[in-house]
Amino acid sequence: MEGSAARPVPPSVALVRGGQRSGPPLDAYRNGFAAYAWVTTPQGLRKRKFVYGKTREAVHEKWLALQQQAARRPVATSTPTLATYVAGWLREVVTPNLAPATSANYAMFVRHYIEPALGARRLDKLSVREVQTWLTKVKHTCQCCAQGKDQARPEGKRQCCAIGACCQQYPSAWTAHQAWTVLCSALSNAVREELISRNVASLVRVPVPRPRKPRPWSVDEARRFLESARSADDPYYVAYVLILALGLRRGEVLGLAWEDVDLTAGELYVGWQVQRVGGELMRRQTKTAASDAPLPLPDLADVALRAQQRQQSMWAERAGEAWHDSGLLVTTRYGQVVDPRNFHRAFKARCVAAKVPAITVHATRRTCASLLVALDVHPRVAMQILRHSQIAVTMNVYSEVSSHETREALRRLGQQLGGGQDLVAADGGRR
Repeated sequence: MEGSAARPVPPSVALVRGGQRSGPPLDAYRNGFAAYAWVTTPQGLRKRKFVYGKTREAVHEKWLALQQQAARRPVATSTPTLATYVAGWLREVVTPNLAPATSANYAMFVRHYIEPALGARRLDKLSVREVQTWLTKVKHTCQCCAQGKDQARPEGKRQCCAIGACCQQYPSAWTAHQAWTVLCSALSNAVREELISRNVASLVRVPVPRPRKPRPWSVDEARRFLESARSADDPYYVAYVLILALGLRRGEVLGLAWEDVDLTAGELYVGWQVQRVGGELMRRQTKTAASDAPLPLPDLADVALRAQQRQQSMWAERAGEAWHDSGLLVTTRYGQVVDPRNFHRAFKARCVAAKVPAITVHATRRTCASLLVALDVHPRVAMQILRHSQIAVTMNVYSEVSSHETREALRRLGQQLGGGQDLVAADGGRR
């Protein structure tokens, strides 16, 4: 090619300087030189990919690298910004394939943590140092200031960041770690789509935060909690029994329908859950097919379910035409679906009333095994409830023996539910 005798450039390259063209027609390039090569895009199309530089030699080096890259894999001719790409990733990959609550959680991290700081960066220009700097900044940024929480309040009710008194609402270590995880997932998908060659976020060293492990209730504390709910005629008593005796999650117990319960066989099927997503309540299937396995009902749960049937019949009679026949096991006094947030608040209030340590609903799962021991549930039945693969694991749990007083108190609680009949035998047998 003319003017490149020292380092000849292959004829498949077009070089331009100052609007003077050599080779195939090419748009004028004002500063330096430009070259292109034909490549196959990730969509399977043949397109021209351009490289630019101030000297012929620089452009030639870039062109050679482009040719080598095109020989190994498809090459994108245009690269979107991180914000543009992540928006499409959420819409086309995350939402169709993940649970609604998970999708909403991913979108929240993108909206509040990733897009404001990194969204304007081009996907292939994002560096490891930028990701590390971003993550460090996230950990030390007041989210009330960054998200304008106080600024969004009416002018007379602003109380911290909007009036110059920063509340220092820094994200927890787990929140920062989750934001980084979402960014990693998005960039990993970009690598799979062959838009970029590496995931720079995965190269950042991020320590895994130490998990918070709240102390589970003792069996005596669980008994006091249930007795408090029973004596107060708490409408969620049956839900409390099921999460403690069967280890059900909050969404699972709120999603139970009467058609999922077989009182004759003494079994319960967990296949649905209630979640709030995007301001709406949704009843959807559980994550895995293993969750659909039937669970045997301990006596305490069996009695509580029969009492709930009678309770709902009375509610329906009192409500009349206002009753909503949702078919769910746990409902409001008008038969409506219970909002998980309302259930959480009721659970916290019951903890205070029962004078037991306030824990989350999910933390009660760790108390389930101890409660089964105190209820004298047969180890084989407990093994099925706890989803243990080996009976030896269950027997290790059963080595913790509760006091005689606690066992007797739980037996009396079952008697109260049964209207004075001894429905919970001291040896755990079903009568």
